[in-house]
Amino acid sequence: MNLLDLLYIPIGVLALPVILRKKRGGWDQRFGHVEPMLKRPAESSIRVRVMLHAVSVGEVNALRSLVPELVKQADVIVSVTTDTGLKQGQALFGEIEAVDVVRYPLDCSWMVKRFLDTVKPDVVGLVELEVWPNFIKLCSKRGIPIGIINGRLSARSYKGYRKVRFLLRSTFARLSFACVQDQDYRDRIQAMGIASDRVSITGSMKWDSVDASVHSEPSAKAIEIADAMGIDRSKLIVVAGSTGPGEEALLHEACLDDVQLVIAPRKTERFDEAAQAVEGCVRRSANECKPGSSRFLLDTIGELSAMYELADVVVIGRSFFDLYGSDPIEPAALGKAVVIGPAHSDFLQAMGVLLDGDAIQVVDRQELGTAIVQLLEDEALRQAIGQRARACVLGQQGASQKHLGVLLGHAESGLV
Repeated sequence: MNLLDLLYIPIGVLALPVILRKKRGGWDQRFGHVEPMLKRPAESSIRVRVMLHAVSVGEVNALRSLVPELVKQADVIVSVTTDTGLKQGQALFGEIEAVDVVRYPLDCSWMVKRFLDTVKPDVVGLVELEVWPNFIKLCSKRGIPIGIINGRLSARSYKGYRKVRFLLRSTFARLSFACVQDQDYRDRIQAMGIASDRVSITGSMKWDSVDASVHSEPSAKAIEIADAMGIDRSKLIVVAGSTGPGEEALLHEACLDDVQLVIAPRKTERFDEAAQAVEGCVRRSANECKPGSSRFLLDTIGELSAMYELADVVVIGRSFFDLYGSDPIEPAALGKAVVIGPAHSDFLQAMGVLLDGDAIQVVDRQELGTAIVQLLEDEALRQAIGQRARACVLGQQGASQKHLGVLLGHAESGLV
């Protein structure tokens, strides 16, 4: 036990009511007991072992392109923090023989030691920014290169990090590398204490994690979901992805009664709240099919991507009130006409690319209904925006290969 562990104990006690309310599972695994989650003991591996830590669904999705490339040369461990992230990791990578999906340990030193003794990574990549002091310190002590991949640190988050920079400077200084998305992120992460020669701009892997090829028909999964809920694919469909508080009611009001609206809340704990905001909606989880309905709630995990395939217009949630936006890249890659609210500060890099390409519409709450009607009535406009969006995505792809080289290079140097 160290001083940091002693600090974690009272924090954990104070946070216990919140933790219990979230109903998280896998506590034994969070304490570092992940042996049952591995397909084989780490000792049996004859290849380098690359660990990628992805907090939740968004970070897991960013690995879609990288992991299949890595397994050609390495065994891969994908660790996750949230229950939804675990489900998504298992859905995407669980069937790949050379990939293990495990829970990330709490940052108490004895839990981290137990985890590292079991997993035995040769290099660790922390997706976007997830710097836990004990984990990084213990990796450094064991000679395991550890760094940030797909790094991003928003201006809002940087304000918080800067307040505790004196506590985190040594943690950032221990990082072996940081692959960041753009110059702004480089400046902020470097200011936290990592040496400048360890930071490189590699772009965002999220551009690689989506399929920007042209498909003439939706996937079998998308058709199955539509048929199961009674969605009429011959009629226009608006899909609102990753919505936040207040947005379900806003969308319900913004869309005319005969417009098919599919709403997918960002957080699972808000599913019931969203259903109440859109009275009479058809819930995917209820396995109910109501042909002729116009309001649908996608209250499941891992199906939003398929639903985007069916959309004529996509509205990006968490962007119309006091949150900070959601990722617009996936529907853009599908060539959809995308609308987003003005609150999108967590995705400025992606938004900058799409805005420069005239490939997304930014509207406020009062304009949302008008924007949806205009797009639904103008097929040529929808197609033009969608084509420009897909072109933007294709122009940004390639970051995963850069990350691949960095991770394998550090893994091999760690074995010397």
